[in-house]
Amino acid sequence: MASIFTKIVNGEIPCYKVAETDDFLAFLDINPNSKGHTLCIPKQEVDKIFDLDEATYNGLMSFARRVALALEKTIPCERVGMSVIGLEVPHAHVHLIPLHTMEDARFIQKVKLSTEEFQNLAEAIKAQL
Repeated sequence: MASIFTKIVNGEIPCYKVAETDDFLAFLDINPNSKGHTLCIPKQEVDKIFDLDEATYNGLMSFARRVALALEKTIPCERVGMSVIGLEVPHAHVHLIPLHTMEDARFIQKVKLSTEEFQNLAEAIKAQL
């Protein structure tokens, strides 16, 4: 059965798209730790990040770096943190989280954004790519 991320890749579920290539997709997390929390995924569904072939793994890291640099230009923060935990969705993914304090990296506190805020944020990040 396709993961929720594969359904997003296939257009079956909408997302706030930040960046896309033939092989990778970045979109805003709809339950963000902080404003700008973005997920980067390979379009190919592979459960665990270290099960990706080397070229896809390296491509994902390069893609995530580009998105993180755009995030830093868009969201005032101390730095953009990266987390690879991935227990909740069986599809390899990288969390890019604008960090203000270490609490933003803990996946305990969440921020709420309106649909309009998500849309505007996605466009602002895209403009920095």
